[in-house]
Amino acid sequence: MRRLLNPVLLRFAAVGVVNTLIDLVLFLLLEAHLGITLANFCSTSAGMTFSFVVNGLVTFEAGRLTLRHALLFLATTGTVMWVLQPLVIHALVGVVDELLVVKVLAIGVSFCANFLAYRYVVWPARHADPSDMSDGSTEISR
Repeated sequence: MRRLLNPVLLRFAAVGVVNTLIDLVLFLLLEAHLGITLANFCSTSAGMTFSFVVNGLVTFEAGRLTLRHALLFLATTGTVMWVLQPLVIHALVGVVDELLVVKVLAIGVSFCANFLAYRYVVWPARHADPSDMSDGSTEISR
């Protein structure tokens, strides 16, 4: 239970709620006009922009956002949102009748994949090694 109450996970989940609302509302507004794939691209892109800034600065406490963060974030999130999520959606469209349920299930899969990518690839937890302070940093992660 203690792991579920991890502050990083809780912040990620809170950002995810807002991100999901951005994604979901835009998807539902755009799908009839643009189709599933393009609507998903637009809605996830808007959510991704919000997610990058808030997860980087608040959830994973990066201190500042760098080009390296942006490129890793785009690569990992793009793969999840523009490859994995549409695959999940298209796999479930014939199985689940309601498109909204399909989208919510795909968002759930994306939530798990994105947390793992952000924690271990984009903003990995840094454990300071006292013998390696070559960057002049004295900060020790929690």
